[in-house]
Amino acid sequence: MNHAMTPETSAVEPGGMDFQRHIEEITTQTDLLRATIAGADMTVPVPSCPGWNVGQLVRHLGGAHRWVAETVRTPASTAPPQEEVRELDGYTHEDPAVLGPWLAEGAALLTDALREAEPDVRLWVPVPSLTPYPPFHARRMAHETVVHRADATLALGAGFTVGQRVAVDTLEEWMELGSLPEVLEFHPQQRELLGPGRTVALHATDTPPGLGAEWVVDLTGEAITWRRGHEAAAVAVRGPLTELLLLVYRRRPMAEADIEVLGDADLLDFWLDRVSFG
Repeated sequence: MNHAMTPETSAVEPGGMDFQRHIEEITTQTDLLRATIAGADMTVPVPSCPGWNVGQLVRHLGGAHRWVAETVRTPASTAPPQEEVRELDGYTHEDPAVLGPWLAEGAALLTDALREAEPDVRLWVPVPSLTPYPPFHARRMAHETVVHRADATLALGAGFTVGQRVAVDTLEEWMELGSLPEVLEFHPQQRELLGPGRTVALHATDTPPGLGAEWVVDLTGEAITWRRGHEAAAVAVRGPLTELLLLVYRRRPMAEADIEVLGDADLLDFWLDRVSFG
């Protein structure tokens, strides 16, 4: 079964999270990030976000929370300005005692906006095939917060953990975004991935069967698709769920990941390089 980005898919399928859970997770992940940066050196570089230090990363995330809150509160056909999300040169020496409350404030603005939004209000989304309603933004920002918490946590030398249900949904959102119809239009170089026999299997080794933490990314057709299931593939990756998450998002280099690669490792590396997360 190929998956499309729909509210029904993210709400009811095994391992999925619904709208309210995504909203709650924005707060949960933000609180965990605040605890991680408390008293830490904000000038430490973030290897997975080249050019940023931890303070800039946190400013980016808090800016993203505010930006999406504005997107939700003021429905429009165009996106609000993004200066506070990307223009980070002025935030090279941040104080974690200031950043923590500021980050919490942005998450609260976002979660309040999502809870107050009418469920059928049409909102701006990056590409037409996405569902233009609040659940898309709730899910996107929940997982944006998960991944950037990983960035900060690993940069500061701490161990990163995340709940299994959250990790599954974070991985599946990434695969859904990577298989949108517009992807090959916006990133034509990804067409190089497509070819006969090119399949990538991901298998979490530490999850219960009911969680559905097995996937196949299929590159054999005219577009990138994915499905749940245990199948033979050109290359298979086995490891703990969190390790798969960090690998797929390119937050952990393959050489450092606690994984087992069976088959065509070059195909795996090629795939990860072409569909990397920003």
